[in-house]
Amino acid sequence: MSKTIINCLPLTDEERQAFCDAVDGTDVHQEFTGVAAQRGMMGWKAVVPAELRGTATAVIGNIPADECAHYPNLEWLQTWSAGVDPYLAPGVLTDGTQVTNATGAYGQTVAEHLFAMMWSLMKNIPMYARQQTEQRWHDLGRALSPVGATVLVIGTGDIGSHFATLCKAAGAHTIGVRRDKTRPADGIDEMHDFSELDSLLPSADVVAMVVPATADTYHLIDGRRLTLMKSTAVLLNAGRGTAIDPRALARALSEDQLHGAGLDVTEPEPLPASSPLWNEPHCLITPHVAGGNHLAATEDRIIAIALGNVRRYAHGEPLANRRR
Repeated sequence: MSKTIINCLPLTDEERQAFCDAVDGTDVHQEFTGVAAQRGMMGWKAVVPAELRGTATAVIGNIPADECAHYPNLEWLQTWSAGVDPYLAPGVLTDGTQVTNATGAYGQTVAEHLFAMMWSLMKNIPMYARQQTEQRWHDLGRALSPVGATVLVIGTGDIGSHFATLCKAAGAHTIGVRRDKTRPADGIDEMHDFSELDSLLPSADVVAMVVPATADTYHLIDGRRLTLMKSTAVLLNAGRGTAIDPRALARALSEDQLHGAGLDVTEPEPLPASSPLWNEPHCLITPHVAGGNHLAATEDRIIAIALGNVRRYAHGEPLANRRR
C-alpha cells in the first residue's frame, strides 16, 4: 500500500530534491506544503490543505494537536520541535502512531540563550537596564564571574552538554546530573545522578535546568531545595517550566535567597500578569524563545533529522528520535 508524507518544512529547492531522492524507488509519495518564506523566522507554522489530510500517512511539521483527528491514516508524525507533549496526551493520536522529534537540533541556540542569561545576571545587567528606564545612576555592587564558578547542569542531553561546554570555555567547573551517571557528556567535568542533587546544590554558583516535564521532574526545585542554594547563586531554566515551583522561586528572590533567576520557560505559559516574578528585579524572563530563534545551523539540523527519518520510513527501517 502506498504511503503519503506531507512535508511542511520550509525547504530550498536543493533540500526538496534531497527529500525526493530519499524516497526514490519506493512506494512513498511526498507533498511539499512548506512556506519557504518562513526560513529564518521564529515559530514555523505547518500548513496542510484539508484535502490532503485524509490521505496522509505521515506529516513533517507541528500540526495543531487538536486537528490530529482529521488525519485518520496517520502513522507517523515528525515534529520540528524537541518537545512533543501535546501529541502524547491521551486521545490526540491513535494507538500505534509514531512520534519523532528534532532532539539534537537545538543544543547550540538554547545553550547560547542560557549562557547569555547567566552572564547578564552575573553582571547585574537586567537591574541596570531597569535603572536606565528610570534615569538612575546607581552602583549595584559586586558582580559575579563564570571564572572559577561551579556550574551544576541538571539534564545533560544536547542542550545541557552545549551549555556546559560554553561554561567550561569561560573558566567554570561543570557538574552534570542525569539518571545514568555512568553515561558521560561533552562539557561535563563530573557526573552524578538525581539522588545526589541535595548534596550538590550547596556548592553550585549556577544551577541550569534542562529537564523534560515528567512526574519525577515536577517542582524538582522547590522551596526546600531553594534554601539549599547559595545566596549568590544564579538559577536558570530552559527545559520545562514545571521543573521549578514558581511561588517558591518568587519568595526566594524577594528574600534575597538567590542572586538571580533566568527563565525561558515558566509555569504556566504564558506567565500570568499577576505573577510576582514579572516585578522581581532579580528575575530575567523571556517568552520561551530560546529555541524558536533559529540559527541557520539549527534549521539545517532540523531538516537533516527529518531527512534521515524520511529515508528510514520509506525503506521500512526504525525511526530515529522516537518519543512514541
